[in-house]
Amino acid sequence: MHRLARTGGTAGLLRWLAGRSEGWAGIVGPDGTVLHAAARTEGAMVPDVAALVAASASALAERGVQAYSVDTGEHTALLLPVSVVPQGAGEPTAPVLAVVTPRPVAAGLAVLLADVVLPLSLCLRAETLERKRRRVDLAESRGREAVLHLLMTGQLSIAQQVAGALRPRLPDPVRVCVVECSGDDRDEVARVCVDADGGRSWIVRCPVYARHLILVMPAEEKVPEPGAAAVDETVAARVGDCVVGVSEPVPLADTATGYRQAFHALAVARELPTRHARFGASPDPALAVGGVGRRWADELLNPLLTHVPRRAQDPGSQELLATATSWLAFSSHATDHLKVHRNTLTARLRLIGELLGLDLHRLADQSALDLALRVRATPAPACTPDPAPGCAPDPAPGCVPESAQPAPAPLSAPYGPAPVSGTSQAAGGLDDILRRPAVRDWADTQLAPVLGAEETLRTWLRCEARLGPAAAELGISVPGARKRLTRLETLLQRSLLRPPSARYDLWLALRSRDLVASSPGNG
Repeated sequence: MHRLARTGGTAGLLRWLAGRSEGWAGIVGPDGTVLHAAARTEGAMVPDVAALVAASASALAERGVQAYSVDTGEHTALLLPVSVVPQGAGEPTAPVLAVVTPRPVAAGLAVLLADVVLPLSLCLRAETLERKRRRVDLAESRGREAVLHLLMTGQLSIAQQVAGALRPRLPDPVRVCVVECSGDDRDEVARVCVDADGGRSWIVRCPVYARHLILVMPAEEKVPEPGAAAVDETVAARVGDCVVGVSEPVPLADTATGYRQAFHALAVARELPTRHARFGASPDPALAVGGVGRRWADELLNPLLTHVPRRAQDPGSQELLATATSWLAFSSHATDHLKVHRNTLTARLRLIGELLGLDLHRLADQSALDLALRVRATPAPACTPDPAPGCAPDPAPGCVPESAQPAPAPLSAPYGPAPVSGTSQAAGGLDDILRRPAVRDWADTQLAPVLGAEETLRTWLRCEARLGPAAAELGISVPGARKRLTRLETLLQRSLLRPPSARYDLWLALRSRDLVASSPGNG
C-alpha cells in the first residue's frame, strides 16, 4: 500500500483497491461527482455511484459517523471520508472514498479501507499541491514571457512595472544570451544558469523555439573567482549538449537588438567545439542612416502609426507595429510569439501591407520595413549625423546633395552579377539613403567576409531567400544549397536559415553596393 502511494499515487491505490474488492473504487466529491475511479475489469457493471453517494452523504453528516455502508441487493457500497483533518466551519466537505463490492463483503475489507484512508489522503493532498505549483510556475513563466514581449516591442516602462512583482529586477544595460538545449531539459538548464550567475539574470522560456532559453543578463559581469569562467562558458561546459550565444552590451530598451545578436552568435556557436560564442562587433544599419533616414522611416511608417481601427475589436496601430516587428523577426513562428492564430496573423499582415503600400511577399519590401522599424526604435542622437551643411540644402559648387543624385542605372556585365531588385514605390527614397557614405561603409563591413564569393548569397536573396528556387538557379540540390548557406553563416557570423535571420541586413548591404557600383564615375 505505501509502495503504491509513493510510485502510483491516487490512481495506483484505487486500482489496487478495485482489485482487492473485486469491484469498483473511487474518490467522490460531496456532490456525487466522481473525481478518480478504477474498476477491476473494463466496463464492470456496478450501481449508480453518484446516486449511492448522494443518498449517503446526508447520513454521514447527520449521524457524525466515520463510515457508512449501503446494500443494494447484489452489491455493497462502503464509504469513508478521505480527509484526515477535521473539517472546520465553512470549510468544504471532504471527498469520500467509495468502494462498491459484490455481496458478501470479503472478510477484512472494511479494516483494509480504514488503513488505506491515510496514504490515500496524503496522495490527494500532494497531487493537489503539485497542481497548484504547476499553475504558479505557468503563471510566472507567462508573466516573464509577457515582460520579454514588452521589451522586444520597445515598451520599456510597462515592462519594468510588470517585472516589479518578479525577481530579479531588470538590469540596464544588458547582455542577451540564448541557450539552445536538447529535449525537455529547459528547467534543468535554467537551474544551471541561476547557479552560474548567482540568480542575477532574467530567465525566460522562449515562446517561439521550444528548445531555447533566453537570459537577459547584467552587462557588467560578476567578478569571477580565480579560474572561474563566464556564464556562457560555464553553462556550455556543465550542460554537455547545449549551445550558447551572447550579444554585445546593449541598453535595456534595445533588448530586441540584443536578442538578434545573441541568435546570430548561436548560429556561429553550433559550428564551434566550445559550443559558445559572443557576437562580433558589427554596426546596426539604423545607426548609419542619419537624419534623412529617420525622416524617411517616419514618412514610410506614418500610415501605420496614425491608423485608427474602424471597430473596437480590430487591431490598432501599436498592435500592428508589434505584429510587423514579430513577423519580421520570427516569420511564421510569430503566431507562437504573439499567441494568435495564423489566419489572424495573415489578416494583420495584409492590412499592414495595404496601409504602407508594400508587398510583404517581397524580400525588398520586408527589408525596407525592417529598417524603418529599427530606425524608429533607435534613439535619434545615436544615428550618424548628416553631412556637413556645405552640401545641403544649398550645395557649394561641385557638391551634389544625395537627394539630387540620379537613379541607378541597370547593372551591366562589367559590374558582375545582376543586382538585387529595388523596393516598392511606397518605400521610395531608400536608394538615396543606401548611397550615404556611412551606409556604404556599413555595407562593406557586412560583406567583407564573403568578398569575391557572393554568388550563393546573391542568388539566394534574389530568390526571396527561398532555398528551392535558389538551388535550381545555382544548378545544385537543395541540401547542397543549405550546406553553402551554413558555411556562409560561419563566415558572416550571422544566422541565415533560421529566423531571426540576417537576410534583411544582407539585402540592404548588397543593394547599397549595387547602387554605388552603378553610379556615374564608378565604372
